[in-house]
Amino acid sequence: MADLPVTGRPAGELTDEELEQQGTQAHATRNWVFLHGSAEQFARHTTRMLELEAEYVRRFPRRTWQGSGGAPAVAASPPDVTVDPELAFLRALEAAGGRLHKLEAHQAARVAGLDRTSLAGLYKSDPPALGTEGVERVLTDAGRARLARLLATE
Repeated sequence: MADLPVTGRPAGELTDEELEQQGTQAHATRNWVFLHGSAEQFARHTTRMLELEAEYVRRFPRRTWQGSGGAPAVAASPPDVTVDPELAFLRALEAAGGRLHKLEAHQAARVAGLDRTSLAGLYKSDPPALGTEGVERVLTDAGRARLARLLATE
């Protein structure tokens, strides 16, 4: 789904006013698309929203939390199809110290190209590779062992 064409003019070609209007509209429709849209609609919406946000941050770096030094900006890039999505996700989680906020974990899964069913399988495996601690998603000992096995077969 990462190769779905995005409708609309490229964000870099929009005027500042159009960029703000489209960004506002994307955020206004996000909840509906998340709850009721198809997987294709959600993928298209996510791609477009990330494109608009990245362009906004590029143009106005100090207007957002990314420009405040509060957190590093993350470039939206398509998943590397040569890397196993599960391996890429587990590596990202391990690189973050083995724990991420749930929203960051889901974003890391999207960036890695790990589909929702496979992500859920990491929580449901016996023993679980991922656990939850409040709003954080945590790599378990079994998850670290799974990562080591995946790395060994790479």
